[in-house]
Amino acid sequence: MFEIQIKSPTRVDLAGGTLDFWPLYLFLNDPVTVNVAIDIFTYADLREGSGKTIELESKDLKAKKTYDDLEAALRDTEPAFDLVRAHLRYWQPKKGFTLSTRSESPIGGGLGGSSSLCISLLRAFSAWLKSPLETYDMVRLASHLEARVLLKPTGTQDYFPPIFGGVNIITYGAPGPRVEVKPIDREIFERRFLLVYTGHSHNSGINNWQVIKNWLDGDADTRMIFAKLAEVSFDMKDALLRRDLGRLPSLFAREYEARTAISSGFSSPEIRRLADLARSEGAYAKICGAGGGGCVLIWCPDRQVNEVSQKCAAAGFSVLAAAPWETGQ
Repeated sequence: MFEIQIKSPTRVDLAGGTLDFWPLYLFLNDPVTVNVAIDIFTYADLREGSGKTIELESKDLKAKKTYDDLEAALRDTEPAFDLVRAHLRYWQPKKGFTLSTRSESPIGGGLGGSSSLCISLLRAFSAWLKSPLETYDMVRLASHLEARVLLKPTGTQDYFPPIFGGVNIITYGAPGPRVEVKPIDREIFERRFLLVYTGHSHNSGINNWQVIKNWLDGDADTRMIFAKLAEVSFDMKDALLRRDLGRLPSLFAREYEARTAISSGFSSPEIRRLADLARSEGAYAKICGAGGGGCVLIWCPDRQVNEVSQKCAAAGFSVLAAAPWETGQ
């Protein structure tokens, strides 16, 4: 009887978010996105059954259902299983099974939790049904399945860290994304990396489709802002490869300025309060994901993680036990 347990990391995006959306990246001189996998995981545990019965459980969403067969599972409308149903429609398994999923990421945390879970599910079904997927095929399939659930376009940068771990430098051009994976440089991240949850789910402060539409419609401000974001992402890649950490605070500031110029919803009162708190300790805030809430990376250039962590907790924020992660560690 087949049984498999999959876990996949989530990520913190360091630069280049939204540049991974087709066709936007085709107009930006092969931009890059830079992200780092973190040890906040998603899980998919799959066990083959003896008949056609399907049992689904989402532990973090506290939902559990049993179906007589695949058709019954696909007819259901339980929101907790929207992503699983998209996978079932694709894979069309002939046998019954039990599937349990779990995510350690806060809901709406901006850490790519749903994308990580999508990869966990693909890896589980691919292994069970003996249908191996090459990396870029897996990324493309994951983005398409998630787009069906979200009913909106999706980028692809979030799918690489769950597959590879480490630091992912992803170049976007005419062939599509191409990833370069770097090992975690402990000297860079040790006691400088602090992840804090604002207490509120992100609200997709930047409407990606509207941004893409504005670019295609020739909006000069949108085009100028995304040219700046592309510059920031190239500079972030260069700074990390050169281990020039003194540049990171200004890069975070430049990205924040550009993204809030697109939409003031990228920030929020909680994010601004957290950023002020970080600055008071000589640290710098980097909003994760689409902004408007969710998680914030606090970059502590003088390794003052303990001091900043205590101050964040005292102010009512949730400090997450998270660190950069690479496969095999």
